[in-house]
Amino acid sequence: MKHTKKQSRRRIHYRIRKKVNGTAERPRLSVFRSNKLIYCQLIDDVKGETIAAADSRGVAGNKTEQAAAVGKSIAEKAKAAGVGSIVFDRGGYLYHGRVKALADGAREGGLTF
Repeated sequence: MKHTKKQSRRRIHYRIRKKVNGTAERPRLSVFRSNKLIYCQLIDDVKGETIAAADSRGVAGNKTEQAAAVGKSIAEKAKAAGVGSIVFDRGGYLYHGRVKALADGAREGGLTF
């Protein structure tokens, strides 16, 4: 059976989520990538709460530069919430391009994976 691109990504995401779990001390950095924007949020899966969120609305530059800026932004918000270490959830996307740029920006901002 042939799967669409969206169905394939969802299957991969479920496979990743079986292994990746966020806690209050080490929340999960979840990434969603649309055609125009990129979104991320820090999630405490134990409580089911979003600790912080960031997106690329209103950020200048090309998509990769926007993703890096979002990574730095989420790192600042995480530091303000008292979080220094996270678990990275790439959301079924390849760790390449915008997803990698977001992760690198978060590392530059001071988060450890």
